[in-house]
Amino acid sequence: MKKLFFIFMCLIPTIIHAQTIKTDVLVLGNNDAAYSSGLQVSRSGCSVLIVTQSTPFSLEKIKGTKTAEIYNLYEHVQQKVIAYAQDLEKKSGQPKKKKSVKNQVDSIKLFKIINDTTIIALARSGSGWEAKLSKDKTIKAKVLIIADNSDMVLSQLKTANLKSADLSALNYTENFYRTTISGITGTSNFLSLYHLLISDQENLLYVDPNNAEIGQAAGATASYAAFFKTKTSLSNLKRIQGELLSYKLSLMPFNDVKVTDSNWLAIQKIGITGILKAEVKTEKAFFYPEKEVTYEEIKQPIKDYYYKAQIWFDDHKDVPINLENTISLVTYVGNKAIDATKAELQKKWNKNYKFSSKYDLKKVLTRREFSVIINEYLKPFDDVNVDRTGRVIR
Repeated sequence: MKKLFFIFMCLIPTIIHAQTIKTDVLVLGNNDAAYSSGLQVSRSGCSVLIVTQSTPFSLEKIKGTKTAEIYNLYEHVQQKVIAYAQDLEKKSGQPKKKKSVKNQVDSIKLFKIINDTTIIALARSGSGWEAKLSKDKTIKAKVLIIADNSDMVLSQLKTANLKSADLSALNYTENFYRTTISGITGTSNFLSLYHLLISDQENLLYVDPNNAEIGQAAGATASYAAFFKTKTSLSNLKRIQGELLSYKLSLMPFNDVKVTDSNWLAIQKIGITGILKAEVKTEKAFFYPEKEVTYEEIKQPIKDYYYKAQIWFDDHKDVPINLENTISLVTYVGNKAIDATKAELQKKWNKNYKFSSKYDLKKVLTRREFSVIINEYLKPFDDVNVDRTGRVIR
C-alpha cells in the first residue's frame, strides 16, 4: 500500500505542471452543493475537479448546519485530503504565492480541489467543456457542474436562461414523482431528473449552491454521462436512482422514515413506485410505516405494474392484506412456490428484516412489512421502467 501511495504521489507533480488538466467532471463552487456533487462523482467512479474562486472550501463550515449529515458521510474523505495536502506541502518546502494560480492540488484518488482560483474563460470543447485558469493552464472536462452564483462565471457561458432546477411538490394526481432523484429534507418537495437536465445545454448542470442533496443528485447524473461517454439528455433514470440510493440519498421526501431505518431502502423503492403513497400535510410527506395496509390502496397500483395482478385481485375481492394473502399475491404474480416463500419469510422476519412483530399468517401487514415483501419478491422498482412522465412501461 505504501509503495502504491508513493507512486501516486510522484505522479501528482506531472498533473500539476501540465498545460492541460483533464477530468471527467469539473465543479465550480465553494459551498455544500459543490462539495457533495464532487464527492458523489468520485464515489461513482469518475474523476472530478472542484475549483473554488474564493475562500478555500472547508467542511468545518457545515458541521452545525442542516447538511451535517453530508459532513458525517464524507468526513473520512476530507481527513485523507488534508493529510495528503500537508504531506505534499512538507515535501515541497515551497511557500505559496498570492494572487496566482495555485499549483497545489489537494487530491485523493479521483477527487481533487484547486482553491481560490479565478476562471478567466469558460467555453465548449467538443461535447465537453474547457476552463482557462491562466494563459497556459487549462482544464478540460466531459461534464460541467455549476454550483456558483458568480456573475463572472455565468456571463462566460453566454446564456441568459440558466437557472436552478425547479422542485416539485409531491402529489399523486400525476406520476412525475417516479422520476425523482432527490427528496428535499423537511419538505414534501422532490427533484426530478428531467428538471435537473437543461434542454439546450448538454453536459451542463446548474444547481442551488446551498443544497447538498441536489448537489449529490447532480454528481450522480454527471457521472453517468462521463462514465458512459454520452449526453446528459440520455441519462438513464433507474441507474441514477439506484446509484443515489446505494449512497443513502433519500429520493422520496418521507419525513417519518429516516435513512437509519433498517427498512429505509425498501420503503424508498416502494414509495417511488407509488404502490404505497405518502400523506402530505403541512407541506411535509408522511409514509406512516406502522399503519396497516388496506386492500383499496394497493389494488390499482399493483395492477398498473403487473398484468397478472388483475386476475389475482379478481379472485380475491376485498380480502384483508394479511401475510397469508400477501404471500399468495407475490407467489402468483412472481411465479414463486408458496411453501418455500413462507419458509423463507419466516426465517427472515425478525433476523433479516428486523421486524418487531411475530411471524403470523393472519396478521394484517403494516406498510413497512408490505413494502419489504413486495420489494423483495416482486421488485417493481428494479424491474419495471417508467417513461419521462413517470408512466409505467410494461
